[in-house]
Amino acid sequence: MSRFFTPVRIGRFELPNRLVMAPMTRSRSDDAGLPGDLVATYYGQRASAGLIITEGVYPTAMGKGYVRTPGIETDAQLAAWRHVADAVHARGGRIFMQLMHCGRISHPSLLPEDALPVAPSAVKPAGQTWTAKGQQDFVTPRALDLAEIAGVVASYGSATRRALDAGFDGVELHAASGYLPEQFLSSGSNQRQDEYGGSLANRARFILEVLTAMTAEAGGDRVGIKISPEMNYNDISDAAPQETYAYLVEQLNAFSPAYLHVALFGAKVDYHGLLRPRFAGAYLAGGGLDQNSADALLKSGPADAVVFGSAFLANPDLPERFRQGATLNAPDRTTFFTPGEQGYTDYPALRAAAIA
Repeated sequence: MSRFFTPVRIGRFELPNRLVMAPMTRSRSDDAGLPGDLVATYYGQRASAGLIITEGVYPTAMGKGYVRTPGIETDAQLAAWRHVADAVHARGGRIFMQLMHCGRISHPSLLPEDALPVAPSAVKPAGQTWTAKGQQDFVTPRALDLAEIAGVVASYGSATRRALDAGFDGVELHAASGYLPEQFLSSGSNQRQDEYGGSLANRARFILEVLTAMTAEAGGDRVGIKISPEMNYNDISDAAPQETYAYLVEQLNAFSPAYLHVALFGAKVDYHGLLRPRFAGAYLAGGGLDQNSADALLKSGPADAVVFGSAFLANPDLPERFRQGATLNAPDRTTFFTPGEQGYTDYPALRAAAIA
């Protein structure tokens, strides 16, 4: 029998099912970083997930990395997000906000006063980001001064407080996908010679300080963290990833976080086998899962809950479709990041499809 529909405790919350909606950038906010009514509709449609984790939300304007992505730095952004949280709660759902500082994965046209993106070191990543003028090459970032780092850390604490004030149940630290926390953690992007670089303990320091700031505002039982070892996205690399992530995960237990979210994409190492025994809390597994592979992860023990991305994107009622063994809508990748409701709020639910 599937464990999808058995309750699970994630931090302070008892969730009705073990199907978690992954954080997915959708680029439907306005240029001021405000999510509108369409965003509230989108998340409200998916409230039957055991837990929703939002798209990445920048804690400070210097953390923005893509066009039309949302923030949680201003009072206006807080007020806009309150409508989203209310829409999910009105349908009985739970929702965490993912905090995402993109660091070097950005472009001056996206940042205040055309500033250079910031990073632990002035190492230019290969690739491009989406801007208002289409895809543009990454630039060489500016290395953060030692004195600046405390302010960046504090921005995560402030963003956590704002997310809670907006009605969110908790927050997730995005420490994957080559963004700022992983840039500090990884030897390929961190060439610092101070207390934030060099040794593994120093490279992990930024993430642990950010978690300290977040848990000071929310308590550990409302804070999760996402990692994705050897995903190698956004030109991120590490010389000894197994050692790096084993160490990091062992340090997380001091915070008693709500969960550890591990998304695997193509890694040849069994990171679930490596990391699960090192973590005392709820373990969320994701990365290219389908119904059968997710069910196996729950039955075999590594995962307490399973995380779905594009399946939730295209199927607002994914839990019910799994329950009935119904056919799934196929995601339209051409509309993943385009403005408007097409490919966003217009995927039919089972009931709507039956009526049609």
